Parts: sequence; structure tokens; C-alpha cells
Amino acid sequence: MKVSIILACRNEQAHIEACVRSLLDQEPPAGGFEIVACDGHSTDGTREILNQLSVQHPILRVLDNPRRIVSTGLNAGIAAARGRIIVRADAHTTYAPDYVRQCVAVLEETGADSVGGPWRAVGQSSVSRAIAHAFHSPFGSGGARAHNLTYEGPVDTVYLGCWPRELFARLGGFDEELVRNQDDEFSLRIVRSGGTIWQSVRILSTYEPRRSLRDLLRQYMQYGYWKVRVIQKHRIPASWRHLVPPLFVATLIVLSAASVLSATARSAAAVVFGVYGFAVLAAALVTARTAGWRPLPVLPVVFLCLHVGYGFGFLRGILDFVIRRRGAAADMSSITRRVSAPPV
Repeated sequence: MKVSIILACRNEQAHIEACVRSLLDQEPPAGGFEIVACDGHSTDGTREILNQLSVQHPILRVLDNPRRIVSTGLNAGIAAARGRIIVRADAHTTYAPDYVRQCVAVLEETGADSVGGPWRAVGQSSVSRAIAHAFHSPFGSGGARAHNLTYEGPVDTVYLGCWPRELFARLGGFDEELVRNQDDEFSLRIVRSGGTIWQSVRILSTYEPRRSLRDLLRQYMQYGYWKVRVIQKHRIPASWRHLVPPLFVATLIVLSAASVLSATARSAAAVVFGVYGFAVLAAALVTARTAGWRPLPVLPVVFLCLHVGYGFGFLRGILDFVIRRRGAAADMSSITRRVSAPPV
């Protein structure tokens, strides 16, 4: 088997069929491919859809993921995979027919340890379309290259990913302590080991963002929260774009608390709120000018969810992981043995 596509999912009824069918329609690479879906005990009908598709398409296998998080699902899929190349899939994403073929080609052409395409977001509702536009805005993403649809070259991390199987035997699997950011943490291990991660515009997929502002806020709170654990475990500073949101939120909290007793703090808080409000409105206008004016009323709230959600989650992560010392280092040796063991 040339390629194994690993999909970890849970309660994705609205997205799972479109995702899997786009994977089933892939142009097969030489040697063929399989799809290993690891379901985290879904309760919304996702598992039934997967089971039905697996009956119709024998290249799809469905496994259990009892711990229900992405990292354990990915590791279970890699352990059961028969392919020499591992391609990760996400349920919120659909894939161009040549997605897998291009992943393999770019991996072989570049000699990189990990390859992937840009994180292209396209919304289906008014809210998700606004989220998608903010997603590609430098103001919303902090200038992350993964959100740049035209960038090709080396990156620190890449959307989803494609790897030679032996990489997991060398570096271990995904960190099963992390509910989020397990892909960033794995990319960090690749880079720190001297490896290369490559983004190619030839690798095309379409991601559908969250459909509500509440879900978006929760998603980015989790991103900020678990980023602290990644930084703590590897003892390296974050990129500046990871630090700006928590510094902003911390400043607001301190100034708001001090405003009760200090007129100076009230003035400073007004300045901070005013400057940020102006920046949000300016970014919304710039984004709407290129993306269309319809999302304009929602864009300021989307930017607020991205920044405040990530910043608040980061501060909560500092409280739990640094101050309260929650959590212990994952046993990477056991994870390494599990994902590199010969498949049954």
C-alpha cells in the first residue's frame, strides 16, 4: 500500500459524507491508497454514515477512538495503517481530486519531512463566510504563512500534513495529552530535529470554518489554551503573533480592574479600547473591500472572537499549566512504539 489517509473525527454529521466522498474520489497514486477513519464514539449519526460508506467502499476502514480526541485518533489510525506514506485528513475539509497525488509528488520532489497545502477557508453561511474572510486576513491570522494562499516554500507548520511513515518511528506519534495544537507540536519536533516542512500551492483543499460565533470563540480559546502547554513542554518562546492576543487581553483585564480606583487607568483603558476598535474597523473595511461588502457587519465581531478567544485561552493555560502545574509530560516512548508497530 502506497498511501494511508488518516481521518480522526467525532460528531461531524454535517461534514463527514462530503469529506469522505472527496477522499474516495482521489486519483489513486501508484500502489493505491486506503482511508482509515477513527471515530471518537460519535452520537450524531457520524459513525452510521462511515459504516455505510465502508460497506460500499472496501478501501475505507472504520476504527474506534475511545478517548475521543484528535491526537489519539490519529495515533490509532497510524498504528493500523498499511501505507508507506501517511496523509492526514480533517472532517471539515474537502479535497481536490489530485490532493493525495500532489502530496506524494511534493514529498518526493522536495525531500521534506512534512508537506501540505495552504489552509483555504470557504464559508457556506453568512457567519462562516465572514469567518473565512477574517481567517485569511493578516489582522486575523497574525500573518501566518499557512493562511497565505499564494505562498510556497518552507514553513514552521502546515495544514493537515503528509509524512513518510518512518518519521513517526523516529520522532514518535502525536502528543496524546494535547486536545488541540497536536499538529503544531508535532511540526515543532520536526523542525527541532533538523527536518523541513514544505507548503505547496499545488496541494488543494477547502476548509469550512465554524458556523457560529460561539463555536469560533470556543475553538480559539482552545487553541490559545493548549499553545501554552506546547510552549511549556518544549521550553521555547512563542512567535510574537502568539503573544499579542494574551498581552492585549491581560492589559484590558488589568486596566479594567484598576479603573475602579484610578482615573488614569480609566483613561488608559479608553485609549486601548479606542485604538483596538479603530484597528478592527479598519481591518474589516480592508477585508470587505477585497472579499465583498456583505460580511462587513459581522467581521468586527469575528476579529474580536479570534483575538479575545485566543488571548483568554492562553491566559487560562498559564494559570493551569504554569501556576497550578496541571498535567504531566506525555510518555512519548510508548506513543512511538504504538504508531511504529507493524499493522495488524
